[in-house]
This record gives sequence, structure tokens and C-alpha cells, in this order.
Amino acid sequence: MRTRLLIVEDDDRIRTSLRLALEDEGYTVDEAASGEEALLVLATGQEPDLMIVDLMLGQMDGFTCIRAVRRSSNLPIIVVSARVDTHDVVAALEAGADDYVTKPFQTKEITARLRALRRRAAVVVPVDQQPVPEQVLESGPDPLVLSVAAGTVRRGDAEVHLTLTEFRLLCELAESPGRVLSRSSLLERVWDRGYFGDERIVDVHVRRLRTKIEKDPSAPRVVVTVRGLGYRLDVR
Repeated sequence: MRTRLLIVEDDDRIRTSLRLALEDEGYTVDEAASGEEALLVLATGQEPDLMIVDLMLGQMDGFTCIRAVRRSSNLPIIVVSARVDTHDVVAALEAGADDYVTKPFQTKEITARLRALRRRAAVVVPVDQQPVPEQVLESGPDPLVLSVAAGTVRRGDAEVHLTLTEFRLLCELAESPGRVLSRSSLLERVWDRGYFGDERIVDVHVRRLRTKIEKDPSAPRVVVTVRGLGYRLDVR
């Protein structure tokens, strides 16, 4: 089955050229010229497999569009924008984007990022390497429980809804509890071997992950920072 992609871009020329290029790569492409139109497409129930969003849209900007999507969907989102300021990059990732590409860009860069997201979504654990059914990351009255096989995280009786990237990040950390993983190592493990983005994306996704799994995100006890080295998962 062909992968379905939604492009949210208000510049007709950019949107059309990107659609044609991605269709040549084998994608089925839907288009939206605004954030509002994108939400209407998603409301039809035909959710795409991947989404590309520009930040500089019309009345509803890309940040607002991404946050609205994240209220009901964990579909992978790549931001494509001419805004290169660190604040904008971080704000887009904090809103819920999985990746960020700056304009101007080469089509091959977009397709490489899309392939990386698809590989992350399609990872299958070999039968002889199946993880334990459940891994308790934090015990107590409301335990934090990770099930890699089921693709779920629970805090007590409630399921914690993570994006694909957040879940993969937690799984990588949980695979080596007590061991420090550098940002560059996490980039390679979570975002794909040979990933050419920068390490800020790791810090932002760790912060997002903490807001969802930590009892007190301002004083994390599960995913801790090891200054100058990276991050470590502490099973408690």
C-alpha cells in the first residue's frame, strides 16, 4: 500500500512542486493550503501516514495547526520552514513536530527524512529478541510501566499517549537503564543512522517526554540529565 502524505503549505508553487516530487517517489499526496483546511482533511477520518507543515501559514499558523493535530493524533510531522531562528525550531518541536527542515531545501533531504520516519514506524523486533512483556520504570502507587511489544506506556491505570518519536526515545533509554546515552547516540538510534539534524531536537523531545511521564517534570527522576554527557534512564 502506498504511503499517504499530507502537505500543508500556502505557497501554491512550493506545494505543487513538492507534491509532484513526492509522487515521483511513490507517495500518495494530499494538499492543504491552510491549517484550517488541513484540520478539515483530518476530520474526514482519512488520516495520512505522514504530514509536512509550513510554519508561515495564514490565519492559523503552523504552530497552532500542529498543536491542534496533536490533541487527537500521533502521526509523524515534519516542519518545513524558512524560519531558522533557534526559538522557532524549538517552538515547532515543542508544539509536537518530529523533525524540522529549513528552506530552501533539496527534495532528497525531505525524502530522506520521510524514509527515516517510516522506518521508525515499521521497526519490528526479531522473535529471538522480543522484550519482556512489561518493564516497570517507576514503582509506587502509580507505577510507570512500559510495554515495548504492545507499544504502550501507562502511569497507574491511565495510558500515557506518546508520539512515535517520544516512544522510540523512551524505548532506547529503557533498553540500557542506568547507562548514559549521548545526544549524538540518541540521534543515531532514534532518528535514524546517518541522521544529519542537530542535537537540539533531542533536548526538546526529552523535555516533551518528561512532561508526559514524570510526576514532576521540573525535577525528573526517570529520565535524568547527566551534565555534559547526555541522558540516563533510572529505574526506581
